[in-house]
Amino acid sequence: MQPAAEASIGEAAPGPMIEIKGLSRTFGSFQALKSIDLTIQKGTVFGFVGPNGAGKSTTMSILATLMAPSSGYAKVDGFDVTKHPEEVRKRIGYMPDFFGVYDNFKTVEYLHFYGASYGIPKAEREALIPQLLELVNLTDKANAYVDTLSRGMKQRLCLARCLVHDPELLILDEPASGLDPRARIEMREILRELKSMGKTIIISSHILPELAEMVDEIGVIERGQMIAQGNVAEIQNRMRVKRFLQIRLLSGEDEAEQFLQDRPYVNKLLRDERGIQIHFGGNDEDQAVLLHELVSAGYKLVSFSEAQTNLEDVFLEITKGGDGVQ
Repeated sequence: MQPAAEASIGEAAPGPMIEIKGLSRTFGSFQALKSIDLTIQKGTVFGFVGPNGAGKSTTMSILATLMAPSSGYAKVDGFDVTKHPEEVRKRIGYMPDFFGVYDNFKTVEYLHFYGASYGIPKAEREALIPQLLELVNLTDKANAYVDTLSRGMKQRLCLARCLVHDPELLILDEPASGLDPRARIEMREILRELKSMGKTIIISSHILPELAEMVDEIGVIERGQMIAQGNVAEIQNRMRVKRFLQIRLLSGEDEAEQFLQDRPYVNKLLRDERGIQIHFGGNDEDQAVLLHELVSAGYKLVSFSEAQTNLEDVFLEITKGGDGVQ
């Protein structure tokens, strides 16, 4: 397959915001990325998940023009990250997992510094920076020194820094890392606002259930290979074990437990104070048959329901034993 045509210099290209084909990266004898393919459409919020060392940060560094691929190519808005890095940098806001702030700057000075680095005139910066501070909920810290800010505030300040030149694509490597629950909620709300503004966002994170609330699609990477990509529902439907049933009985749980273990599609059974949980491998019809069999056998059911599989369940299932979902 031939690479897509290059965009004209300085012009936005039609098509996807991110296009990656056969992307590989080696460090000596270690292969960090193994022929990654990935396409992300404009306006999409994409969650990039995987264990430490899987290749997330390497992929993001290549997209941010900080690292060259060993083979394959990556494009942002039609511009090859290796051939036209300056055009790519105009279109991205990159927030690494380990960010730096200048402690002796006030918050507004910090943003003025980065705005000036992008060539934004002072008059425009004077109008822009209060808007950015309001977006990231730091208006009341405008004249505070950076070293007095909490970690969550520094994270939000770095996000504002990424937005100072109004990029079309945000590349956020672990943006909620190390934050307390309240700060994570604040970060999630800001990302929702950015999504509503039409930004394309690629986020890596280990906070898997929270990603499910924000993203349109996810990609799961492990050992340098993309092993699953799609929206959460699509990936759930392709899982070998994709249903979790919750059953509560009025009585007779010991007998019911043995009864259930002998039923088809019951892959795993757990029991706790909530009742009996089943990892169920069948479809809707098989689930209806199981319910009918329980009632016909005389078991008195208080409830019989299907629990929604969350993103963490998806991740654990498709990375189990190194087997991917293709």
